[in-house]
Amino acid sequence: MRADSLRGGLRSPFLYIALCVLTCVALGCRPEEKVKDPVVSVQTTAAHRTTISQVISADAVVFPLQQAVLTPKITSTIKSFLVQRGSRVRKGQLLAILENADLSAAAEQSKGEFEQAEAGYATTTGASLPEQIQKAELDTAAAKSALDAQQQIYNSRKELFDQGGIPRRDFDSAQVSLMQARSQYEQAQKQLDDLHKIGREQALKSANGQLAAAKGKFLGAQALLSYSEIKSPIDGVVTERPQYPGELAAANQPLLTVMDLSKLIAKAHIAQSEAVALKVGDAAEMQLPGLDEKVKGRVSLVSPAVDPGSTTIEVWVETAKPGSALKPGMTVQVQIAAATAKDALAVPASAVYKNADGTSFVVVTGADEKAHVKAVETGIKSTTEVQILSGIKEGEAVITSGGYALPDNTLIKVEAPAPAEKATGSADESDARGGDKKKPVEKAKD
Repeated sequence: MRADSLRGGLRSPFLYIALCVLTCVALGCRPEEKVKDPVVSVQTTAAHRTTISQVISADAVVFPLQQAVLTPKITSTIKSFLVQRGSRVRKGQLLAILENADLSAAAEQSKGEFEQAEAGYATTTGASLPEQIQKAELDTAAAKSALDAQQQIYNSRKELFDQGGIPRRDFDSAQVSLMQARSQYEQAQKQLDDLHKIGREQALKSANGQLAAAKGKFLGAQALLSYSEIKSPIDGVVTERPQYPGELAAANQPLLTVMDLSKLIAKAHIAQSEAVALKVGDAAEMQLPGLDEKVKGRVSLVSPAVDPGSTTIEVWVETAKPGSALKPGMTVQVQIAAATAKDALAVPASAVYKNADGTSFVVVTGADEKAHVKAVETGIKSTTEVQILSGIKEGEAVITSGGYALPDNTLIKVEAPAPAEKATGSADESDARGGDKKKPVEKAKD
């Protein structure tokens, strides 16, 4: 009876529907819900025109323009210092004196010997040699007169002998006397010729040799004496003076260091792939550790050869106005502008990503509120921005935060930057975020 009555009651459509609804509610039935696509929050910046420079950064060590480590050539006690650490000195200025009494005495002795040799040279060339030549000339003239006299005697006796007026013995005697006179004349003439040709040359050579030896000894003594006086070879500042007067200065050991601080040079070792873009004259900056202010400079040398130890290229950055904060020996970071492009289309470096094959891409926002991946060709890269050669247009909004590994056609929601970033942001950036300047979200009231 109850089952029949229930079937009869269910014949009414309204009652049937009501019963079905109650049954679904009791059993926890839910209407089928549609799954929504995820929405990713991002931040964007507009591609804009600007001047961009390729900056190469590297650590460098600061060196002075010139440096001289002064080491004495002799070992002696330090007599006095004429400068202190920090003193400015000139080229050729006397900086220190070593004990030199023995060297001074040796120099005086050598000077006397040199002067004596000079006097001997003057005597030899001005007196002795001319007297010898004069004597030889007189001897030659006497021998010639004797030869002429014997020649006449010989001629006379020969004539008498031919006529039979004298015996042969007298003729032979005259002939022998003539031969002796001719021999004496020839000997005297040869001696005179030797004095003129060889004697004068040898005498002068001997005198010159004695003079040169004395002069060399004197100059050597003066040089040894000069080693006791330490002079600066350059203009600069005394940066090291490790010893004090009265201490022993050892030969070939540093006594003073002078540096030319008018210009400082930061020497950096840069990879070959980056150094090829550098040239002398490129603008550069030095970043000192712990200081916000940078020191301006320029590239003064790009080494023509690769360092065989590190396979890098040494680059010098020179600054003419180093300031008091920059000092030799410091480690700084140099930033060199290798190339510059004016009116270049640029986006933040954080907006450019790399594919596995090395190509670049950016993610832009579309009017459909979706992210779209676009391949781009890049150019100059600075520390904060990248030049875009092709792929996007000026004014397109590229995603700078939240775009990494974001699939194409992903729903996005553009968020406003943090207050600090917004205060420094440009008007172009606000336009790129969809054109609507959203009001900051109000805090929930308690």
